[in-house]
Amino acid sequence: MSTTRPYPPGDLGPEPGGAGASAAVPSAAVPAGQIRRLRLAGTRGAVARGRDFARQALHDWGWLPAANADQRAAAEDVLLVVSELVTNACLHAEGPEELRLRCTSKMLRLEVTDLGAGSPAPRSPHRPGRPGGHGMFIVQRLCLDWGVVRNPDGTGKTVWAELAAPA
Repeated sequence: MSTTRPYPPGDLGPEPGGAGASAAVPSAAVPAGQIRRLRLAGTRGAVARGRDFARQALHDWGWLPAANADQRAAAEDVLLVVSELVTNACLHAEGPEELRLRCTSKMLRLEVTDLGAGSPAPRSPHRPGRPGGHGMFIVQRLCLDWGVVRNPDGTGKTVWAELAAPA
């Protein structure tokens, strides 16, 4: 799992606008805890559909169009992580069931639910010149944190990743 989170899991740091807060996305542009869901079970083109869905959410939430290079990079990171998580579910877990996006003023949480039994892990050691196996390494590098939660009924899991909101 990633170790780049500046605060413990579940703690997203100080509230925007509070003491010590940096200039962030204007609070009017950020929905408080808004969640978007896209059903992907049995669909063709799940990766492209997931990216298009995420891109529209980023537009609706004010991440796009980006005002500067850092905001553009943050949005592109989200789209890349969506692609990697959905692709992994397609390749290794009988396909994705659902993509969920949750936006707060400080982060965006991505979740892909599937019915697979395996657990994703970055290939270790990572070998950049070797084809394939880079997906979870990319997720680990771009995200504040990521993980896997098993479904309570024992079938499948949710792979989640959290990215910082753009400044």
